[in-house]
Amino acid sequence: MPQTKSAKKALKKSEKRRILNFKIKERIKKLKKEIKKLVHERKLDEAKKLLPLFYKTVDKAAKRGIIKEGKANREKAKFAKLLSNLCQKEVKG
Repeated sequence: MPQTKSAKKALKKSEKRRILNFKIKERIKKLKKEIKKLVHERKLDEAKKLLPLFYKTVDKAAKRGIIKEGKANREKAKFAKLLSNLCQKEVKG
């Protein structure tokens, strides 16, 4: 348990940050899940509409240090590739 006033304040701040970081990570997970579900159901238009929101959320998280920048880039590339491949299959088939 913190003893000094500054240590108590630091504990409060870190707890607030932890909760906020958790919410942002959960938001990213939720968006990933939604996009995967839409792709599985072949609803490409809806998935494409969610993609910019996903990019924005991931970029903000990376900028704030919640996730690393490399992970953000990897996630964005993965979903872009997923949609791109599916769109090409739709055009061919």
